[in-house]
Amino acid sequence: MNFSVENRGGQVIFTLKDKQLNAVNAPVLKAQFLIVCQPDIESLILDFSNIEQIDSAGLGALLLAYRILKEYDIPIGLISVRSMVKSMLRISQLEHLFEFFDSVDEAIESLEGEEIEE
Repeated sequence: MNFSVENRGGQVIFTLKDKQLNAVNAPVLKAQFLIVCQPDIESLILDFSNIEQIDSAGLGALLLAYRILKEYDIPIGLISVRSMVKSMLRISQLEHLFEFFDSVDEAIESLEGEEIEE
């Protein structure tokens, strides 16, 4: 899986560079989430601008990040989510777990100091 990780003052920006998030690359993403999703970050921002498709394994990876960070009230923002991916999140009833933004800057501004609402 191709990705990059950047930390901007506690806001972790995780850019996914593959076109698909599926059973082939989801295990790598899960392993990275175990490293990145720590209680000392302020938010996790996932840039989905390159992702065209997601399957149940990809959704499972997102759910793992959510479960880890929920314990610490740390929000997750998804950037540039395409309609096909958003539909999968909606069908899976996971859409409400994440916040959606058009840009990284918008997400950083909105998520700064925010906690997860249940």
